[in-house]
Amino acid sequence: MVDARDESALAAIKLYYETGLSQAEVAKALGVSRPTVSKLIQYGKERGFVTIEVHDPREQTSAVADRLAERFGLKEVRIAYPAANTEEEILHELGQTGAGLVESLVTDNMSVGVSWGNTMNSVAHSLRATGVTGVKVVQLKGGHSHSSRTTNDMDTLTRFCHAFNAQAEYLPLPVIFDSAEAKAIVEQDRHIAHVLELGRTTDLCVFTAGDVSRQNLLLNLGYLREEEIEELLRTAVGDVCSRFYTADGAVAMPSINDRTVGISLRDLAARPQRVLIAGGQSKALAIATALQMSLATHLVTDVATGEKILSL
Repeated sequence: MVDARDESALAAIKLYYETGLSQAEVAKALGVSRPTVSKLIQYGKERGFVTIEVHDPREQTSAVADRLAERFGLKEVRIAYPAANTEEEILHELGQTGAGLVESLVTDNMSVGVSWGNTMNSVAHSLRATGVTGVKVVQLKGGHSHSSRTTNDMDTLTRFCHAFNAQAEYLPLPVIFDSAEAKAIVEQDRHIAHVLELGRTTDLCVFTAGDVSRQNLLLNLGYLREEEIEELLRTAVGDVCSRFYTADGAVAMPSINDRTVGISLRDLAARPQRVLIAGGQSKALAIATALQMSLATHLVTDVATGEKILSL
């Protein structure tokens, strides 16, 4: 239902955006004050009456994108150009640019494997509703947290489903178990085994990469003992789908890998389309190593990180 405030907001928005009047002119036309017009326009934005999109042609065509695609044999690279070099702005632009690429790749009756993490959640929040049908969204790894930090795995998958009119296949589990024996027992469950098999056979995988630092979300979810974290900090350079790897592309700490529930790096690399969305210069080595391991066919990163990857 549209109430009186909605009506006023719509009138102000149309005069301001469609007619091109200034806020002072809108105020005069509506018989209200200029601050009231400003509040009405902001209210209209919050209600979704108007959205503003910036189409930056650099995201799809740039020298950095071309050089990354050539160096790593990628099908497509899109570069995000944050307005400021802050973590928040980089994450926002990665979400916007990544969502645009994913929307272009998802087609009818496709199965889409989805990871989680802060970047993935930003992508999910930026996705727009599409008209595709018959899509299935599959969680590629467990996401239950043992700490106060959240993975936002359910929110991420739910938003992917809304964008692509899809049904979801969830993995309601922690991603790393206390023992390989416990993991093996859980994976015998018919539903869990079915979802894991779906993940291994998806048409498209969308995932991010993390660096190995004290700030890494995966290291703060209560899965790992302190001595394991210290060993990872010494030996690993990154993780993809919660699988840690070294600078030469080997599995870091097989004892942890054996307790991890989700798609393996080998199975991920076998999928036909693999979209890696990650940025921030601290992740440059993790991203570069993942690309050298042929884990991605498509890449989205920010311009500063792309330049740093090329310098490694």
